[in-house]
Amino acid sequence: MTGAQVLRVEVPEDSLFGPENMPYGVFAPPGGALRVGCRLGDMVLDLAVLLDDPVFARPEMNAFLAQGSGRWREVRARLRALADTALPIDAVYPLTAVRMALPVRIGDYVDFYASIDHATNLGRLFRPDSAPLLPNWRHLPVGYHGRAGTVVVSDTPVIRPRGQRRTAAGTPDFGPSQRLDIEAELGFVVGSGSTLGAPVTVDEFTEHVFGVALVNDWSARDIQAWEYQPLGPFLGKSFTTSLSAWITPLAALTQARVPLPAQDPEPLPYLRGTGDFGLDIDLTVAWNGEVVAHPPYSRMYWSPAQMLAHLTANGASIRPGDLYASGTISGPEPSQRGSFIELSWGGTQPITVKDQTRTFLADGDEVTITATAPGTEGRRIGLGAVGGRILRARDT
Repeated sequence: MTGAQVLRVEVPEDSLFGPENMPYGVFAPPGGALRVGCRLGDMVLDLAVLLDDPVFARPEMNAFLAQGSGRWREVRARLRALADTALPIDAVYPLTAVRMALPVRIGDYVDFYASIDHATNLGRLFRPDSAPLLPNWRHLPVGYHGRAGTVVVSDTPVIRPRGQRRTAAGTPDFGPSQRLDIEAELGFVVGSGSTLGAPVTVDEFTEHVFGVALVNDWSARDIQAWEYQPLGPFLGKSFTTSLSAWITPLAALTQARVPLPAQDPEPLPYLRGTGDFGLDIDLTVAWNGEVVAHPPYSRMYWSPAQMLAHLTANGASIRPGDLYASGTISGPEPSQRGSFIELSWGGTQPITVKDQTRTFLADGDEVTITATAPGTEGRRIGLGAVGGRILRARDT
């Protein structure tokens, strides 16, 4: 690089994206093709140029993820060292000048239901005369397989879905969802795959999962309510799932690890490990620019390591780029609820947003979810954002 122009990226002390963070994403520079980069302050670093490595000159991160945890640690160490040096100018782009894309090619997507507060709230709403938690809930991380092909990058518009809805007469009609909702979640991106027939243990979590990203698993509650028995979520969930453009590596979250809440009864042996993997991550949900909730991930009952162990317990394999999500993150307080069905208590308690009354999402509404966590340098780091704007349903 003799004679090449260089610059030093200046990162403010209070930035959520300093050298201790450096999340990964896929971007297109002006007039260029998609490639892998990482974020430093308000800049995006082109890793193919910076590291002179063609594995990053691709439109998704899968090939890098497949190289395994040793390679992830090596690249992170190099990037953290380079962050304090002058960088070649052709490897650095302002965040505002690039186009972000889905960071991974997702082969499979699984959505869990791991928040005891969320599950309890919905149980009280849907089964007011019964115990809020079903008998299996404290014994296993409940989940379902979603639709990977409709996972989209943050800020992709969300078209209001159409489907069957139960009428007051008890029979269905067909039309746009009238109870369109969000689910504030944390997603986990698989790096190293596994062999079919060989379960992944709780203690192998960090060898297989590369990092985390914010998820909004949009939900059509009225479509879901009519269709979900007896087989669970289907069209009410599969129309769109939004994923943050940035994946924060687990290595950036070592100071965010906290013990799990007490699990009673004790999980079966395959769901036990030698270390906890609760995470102290605080989310913020903004509806049309107004903050309406602060869901705490630290309250989650089941850890991501337990979710992965259960996902593969029957021998199901995982592949680089696979995504699984926590399910809605909620806390015990009304201000900590990560879905609007909870915030409005089933639509019976309207919410005032920018001087307008809401229960569920109207056309034109925008939702943005952000999050922060303790970083390795004694200050908080950011997990990016996941946002989307609701467009009216198609006529046909």
